[in-house]
Amino acid sequence: MAVDLTEIEKLELKNVSTGKMETLENLWKDKTCVIIFFRRWGCLYCRLWAKDVSQISNILSNNNIRLIGVGPEDLGAEEFRDGKFFDGELYADVNKKVYSKIGYKRYNYISILGYIFSKVGRSAYYRGKAANIPWNLKGDGLQNGGCLIVERGGKVLHSYRQEGAADQLANEKILEVLDLAAEFKPRLETDESDNSELN
Repeated sequence: MAVDLTEIEKLELKNVSTGKMETLENLWKDKTCVIIFFRRWGCLYCRLWAKDVSQISNILSNNNIRLIGVGPEDLGAEEFRDGKFFDGELYADVNKKVYSKIGYKRYNYISILGYIFSKVGRSAYYRGKAANIPWNLKGDGLQNGGCLIVERGGKVLHSYRQEGAADQLANEKILEVLDLAAEFKPRLETDESDNSELN
């Protein structure tokens, strides 16, 4: 299902750092944006995705592209910011309208448990634990997220919806959509520099 920006552009998000409300269309008014919609601020999978996508933050900023993270509520947003999991701007959907308008699905308690114990869920859990990423169960754990890549002025370049709680859009794909794939050099998980950032 394609995302119609006209249905969401007037909706407001709260800037986690300033507390000010801002319309979505203002995010991409002057710059292309990569917008990650996290499931929950305290979610281990989300903090892992935040760390992973932050590996390309310099490439994005060097090409005048904003990296933005959005959470589905205010609860836990400041803790997420202060934990420095994400090298980008942070916003909260305090009016709880954006996720549903985009079409991000919600789990029920049975389906979320099934996913957590799946192979993909367990693999992401162990990777996050190995990296010493702290997490908690605060907030709405049933919301799923995704990613929107929006060109300056308001054209959707790519829309990604999570199917499972630990799913994420690969950095390689993000850069491919932006014609920046040649600039990507993935870091190995065994790199000391990478591990030191995660601790």
